[in-house]
Amino acid sequence: MISFYNNKGHQGLTELTQWEEGCWTNVFVPTRDDIEFLVKKLDVPIDFLNDIEDIEERPRIDDEGAWTLIIMRIPIRINEDMEFATAPIGIMMNGSTVVSVCFHTNEIIQDFILFTHRKGIVIDSNINFLLRLILCSSVWYHKYLKHINNRIKMAEKELEKSIRNDELQALMRIEKVLVYFTTSLQGNELLLYKLKNVLYRDGGYDEELFEDVEIEIKQAISTTNIYSNILTGMMDAYASIVSNNVNDIMKKLTSITIILTLPNIISGLFGMNVPNLLEHHPFAFVGILSGAVILSLFAFFIFKKSKFF
Repeated sequence: MISFYNNKGHQGLTELTQWEEGCWTNVFVPTRDDIEFLVKKLDVPIDFLNDIEDIEERPRIDDEGAWTLIIMRIPIRINEDMEFATAPIGIMMNGSTVVSVCFHTNEIIQDFILFTHRKGIVIDSNINFLLRLILCSSVWYHKYLKHINNRIKMAEKELEKSIRNDELQALMRIEKVLVYFTTSLQGNELLLYKLKNVLYRDGGYDEELFEDVEIEIKQAISTTNIYSNILTGMMDAYASIVSNNVNDIMKKLTSITIILTLPNIISGLFGMNVPNLLEHHPFAFVGILSGAVILSLFAFFIFKKSKFF
């Protein structure tokens, strides 16, 4: 899908019906027609689009002819079950022409546009546009990290009495997401430092905005590392808890087996077809049954006192 925006007023980014000089062209999950428009109409290098399509592409800056490509990684929601990942988004600049392309559905771009409407933000340069987009992506890292933290707490409650591996596997998937987040944020941080060198040479950017972006990225990295460390310790602890829960159940089952075995032993001894001094006694059955019950109760109280139940 392709859309066009400009920022000539004080009401944030305004959507246009068609492309015009100096507008921002945004493309997500591009179709063949969208790619053809970018390549033929705007003369965007096809190699740039191929690089952005690569899900493993790292944050970097590249130049080809008059075009400059900046790739950063943004967080995306995979499904409604709160599973997350990261994906590359490319921002291509050529003079006053700005094009952003992402081959994955995300919530960041629309939120970025709505934010400019709420705050009435005027974006007066391509560099400040780029910085605000990086800032918005860092904010969304924080939002998704809050969801991940809630999932960790839910898994923690389920693990307390669990004997299965499902909850641990859920935590492993969360840990995998945190690794992706950490790697992507660190890549974005390095990208920001590279931009800083370029901006220091060229000038024309909002230094306060740059500082806000730098702080937001550092906070996101710090939060991700904290959650990752907590999760690692939790998985080690709860792996032992799951093992202890299994051992506790096995201990109870063994105790029950012993208690039920005692009557079987007595009935087996007195059920043999040999003289046992009780074969002619009128109360032999009641006596044997009572002895078996008393012995089983005695074993039950011993196991109960030993906290086997």
